[in-house]
Amino acid sequence: MQKKFYITTPIYYVNDKPHIGHAYTTVAADVLARYRRMIGDKVFFLTGTDEHGAKIEEKAKKARKKPKEFTDEIAAKFQFSWGELNISNDNFIRTTDKNHIRAVTKALKFMRTKGDIYKGVHKGLYCRECEQFKTERDLVDGLCPEHKITPEKVEEESYMFKLAKYKDQLLEKIKNNELQILPKERKNEIISFYENEGLNDISFSRKNVGWGIPVPWDKSHTAYVWADAFLNYLTGIGWNGESESPPDKGGEGGFWPADVHLMSKDILRVHATIWPAMLLSLGLPLPKTLFIHGFFKIEGQKMSKSLGNVIAPEDLVRRYGVDAARYLLMSATIFGRDGDISQDKFDEKFNADLANGIGNLVARSITLASKINSLKSLSGGQELKVKESWLEYEKALYEFKIDTALDDINRMMKISDNYITTNKPWELIKKDKDKAADILYNILETIRHISWMLLPFMPETAEKIWDSLGLNPADELKKDFKKAIKWGGLPIDTKVNKGEALFPRL
Repeated sequence: MQKKFYITTPIYYVNDKPHIGHAYTTVAADVLARYRRMIGDKVFFLTGTDEHGAKIEEKAKKARKKPKEFTDEIAAKFQFSWGELNISNDNFIRTTDKNHIRAVTKALKFMRTKGDIYKGVHKGLYCRECEQFKTERDLVDGLCPEHKITPEKVEEESYMFKLAKYKDQLLEKIKNNELQILPKERKNEIISFYENEGLNDISFSRKNVGWGIPVPWDKSHTAYVWADAFLNYLTGIGWNGESESPPDKGGEGGFWPADVHLMSKDILRVHATIWPAMLLSLGLPLPKTLFIHGFFKIEGQKMSKSLGNVIAPEDLVRRYGVDAARYLLMSATIFGRDGDISQDKFDEKFNADLANGIGNLVARSITLASKINSLKSLSGGQELKVKESWLEYEKALYEFKIDTALDDINRMMKISDNYITTNKPWELIKKDKDKAADILYNILETIRHISWMLLPFMPETAEKIWDSLGLNPADELKKDFKKAIKWGGLPIDTKVNKGEALFPRL
């Protein structure tokens, strides 16, 4: 039976155009989605945009546009960027979509009927830039740590969600990994938060904010961000807001619960508290895993418009090409940790790993193979090492260790380079063509395996390598994965093609 795999990125807030941080999460999700498709799983990959709130209303006003017109433009920029990066999402959810609005309306009614939403007064410190309430403990010298502004003291009528009610139940589920949080240090961080600070009921609506989903029983209120945005993970796979027919039981696909919600560390807390509490209220299963990655700094500094160091995804694609941009993002740091990037570092890695690495290996191997009439498969000299590499590679991707999987690929390339250097096929071609044909088969067959490993990361490059090996990319993509990665898949009578350099040095 075909396994299902449902992966999500956060939905990105449309207060500004996409940057490299958004791209990092999205490419990572794409790599994992492509890998699961490659091995034969039934995959659903969701991304999208979060489009409601006072901040959007304000931004639209400044741009002299209606909120929907403004959000349409920014959402289109995200979709353009993901197209530039060859992102293979199955749906792009927008919180302004009609089916999402209908489902949110139904969900709010259900939670209220259950007694989990009540009318109250919310008092707190509100950061207008974050559009979030802060506690004193969140502030640094009285300022929002993110925006360096003093939050306003707010006291307003609000419909409240009974978050505190679910504290003990959620803490137990996190501790026993029913809701798995990775890496482990992030799980420990959340457990500490639960035990030391606890959960309080939260505001689920705002009064006098026009740009949002109206609270169905009180149109003077609109749904606050949590009540709206989180439900995209359900509506994006077709949920209609009816808890009696949840997406894990009915409808085509049956993708819920999500296998992994991928996100950066700044939104872990709300994903580990509010979102699972909402699911418990709705009577739905919790997601299996929250995987949390770190932030990028640019040459030691935080990305900032004022510093002029914000990198757009299309800037990377323009300089390096789509596959190289994807590779550079995924290899920039240990997945799950913070990283420091710069153009110099990217240039250096491009030349070392791509131009001198896979590009050089393919070019020199194809050049040598073109000097003999046919290959011979006699010794299987690289077979064991390739099998070991596959085991390590697959383990890494199952554990969301994306950078480790790339390390496994690079290790396999270095082994192949050493194999060429040790066996000197350029000399054997002159004196022992059979031995040369065997050595070159081992090299090209190893490259074929490397190309399959590269497929989730660099799909266009994998297809170019297949073409160089004399294989039809369309035929390769139709192959059963288990058969494709068996040793000996390259025909000995293949006709190699010298193409353009994969990655010319910068």
